[in-house]
Amino acid sequence: MDLSLDRPEGYLFVRRVDADRITLADRELDSSFLLAPDRALEDWPVNDAATLEAGHVESVLALQPELVILGTGQRQIFPAAAFLAGFLRKGVGIEVMDNAAAARTYNLLAGEGRRVVAAFILPAAHVRR
Repeated sequence: MDLSLDRPEGYLFVRRVDADRITLADRELDSSFLLAPDRALEDWPVNDAATLEAGHVESVLALQPELVILGTGQRQIFPAAAFLAGFLRKGVGIEVMDNAAAARTYNLLAGEGRRVVAAFILPAAHVRR
């Protein structure tokens, strides 16, 4: 049997998820970021799902998603209702999951050509072990 590695082309994808960093197709990131199929916006100013507020919604919506996948770190943590409502008022779906599940879901949807945006929360450098 012939085995070959088939790498996705035409969109940014998540290659690896660790507790304090995420490796994309072309680089490793160690701070929170937003990921769309055509670009990554680094240094998203969120280090904890508990600090998400309505003001953070606009930076995600600026990427024009049809669906948002929120990765909240190593565990699934639901943010404040005001944050979630900001997406629902605009007719944009949002799903909350841990970073590993968010990466798998994002890769699948981006691979299907969907206009998905993933928001990954990584711990602040001073909190890392």
